[in-house]
Amino acid sequence: MDHDALGTVPEPGPGTGDRERAGLTADGDGAAVLDELRAVIGRYAVLPSDEALTAVTLWVAASHIQPALQHAPRLAVVGPTKGCGKSRVLDVLHETVHKPMMTVNTSPAVVFRVIGEDPPTLLVDEADTIFGPKAGDKEDLRGLLNAGHQRNRPAWRISGPEHKATAFPTFAMAVLAGIGDLPDTIMDRAVVLRMQKRKPGERIAPFRSRYSVPELNALRDRLTAWLAPLRSTAEDLVPQMPVEDRAADTWEPLVIVADLAGGHWPSRARAACLAMTRNEVVQDEQTTLKTRLLRDIRRVFEQQGDQEALRSHDLLAALIQDAEAPWAEYGTKGLNAYHLANLLRDFGISPANHGFENHRQAKAYARNQFLDAWARYCSDPAVGETVVARRAQGKPPASPSGTLPIGAPGGSAGPRPTR
Repeated sequence: MDHDALGTVPEPGPGTGDRERAGLTADGDGAAVLDELRAVIGRYAVLPSDEALTAVTLWVAASHIQPALQHAPRLAVVGPTKGCGKSRVLDVLHETVHKPMMTVNTSPAVVFRVIGEDPPTLLVDEADTIFGPKAGDKEDLRGLLNAGHQRNRPAWRISGPEHKATAFPTFAMAVLAGIGDLPDTIMDRAVVLRMQKRKPGERIAPFRSRYSVPELNALRDRLTAWLAPLRSTAEDLVPQMPVEDRAADTWEPLVIVADLAGGHWPSRARAACLAMTRNEVVQDEQTTLKTRLLRDIRRVFEQQGDQEALRSHDLLAALIQDAEAPWAEYGTKGLNAYHLANLLRDFGISPANHGFENHRQAKAYARNQFLDAWARYCSDPAVGETVVARRAQGKPPASPSGTLPIGAPGGSAGPRPTR
């Protein structure tokens, strides 16, 4: 991924969907609706950053102009564990997006048939169960979610009593909530919310159907009243973007909404795009490093005859001795036990006391702890064996100053803890 393309927040102007060219009034109604929606979402959920709150607000609004869009950005709501607020975000979105359709266990055939010219907004909970080695019969739904990011990518199926080849539309905006990062085919088509558990002192309003739902539905109706008449206008807008390629495809609908609203929203939207896209670059680098570590540990176990467990000391020694690996230069003095445990924590892997010969106990890593992570991230031993050594520093890579990725805001599928 190229990090050397300069990126700044462009000011709205000619050719960027400014209000004068679009023929919009500057009465501030759209900006006021977005301001109120942003405040309400922030009251019900603790999001990772102000930029994330802005992004969710614009994503919800963009669902109301789906027929005018060329791309249907995904919203990936991911967290390292349960209890990070993913379900609460879904609750709020369900009451504010255009035509919500919850798809926890929905048949792909049903989803294929309900998507049309005015598609629903898909809300997929427990999305991590759709992907990975045990996805099984959910591959059709996975394919739909991949294809539906771009307009005119139908899924062909044999249908009806005459067994005719039928094209089913796939284009629809979708929220995917789950534990751990989703595959890169989803993440690089998504605005990514990396949820965390609330800190002590962070408070949110309780979500109660009797008063929360009417409040949110009223906002949804105001969004519809504002944006539905502007769909044809939105279709003609070509906003100036601070990113390129797939990142621009994903964020363009959000920026279009911001330009339609005017006020502070155009600059706020572009600033959020820059910040969140850069954050995914950093996450991608860390994920690549951790995936390399998993592969190297698998190789060490294989070289040691796939023993039941390896002492932490022996595993570290084997990793550092690999001259082609970055571990000898990790941190200030090379990879140590603390670094190793920290890098593996997101996979649900940790050392424990283990009995060896002569009844001796030692801190060790059990091989069976790695099996799930190896299956998810290391299916092909030949892939990903070369990683630039500069990524193996002792602290997370610094966010690139004044630079932007050319391409996807997401990266390789990240760590997913076991449950």
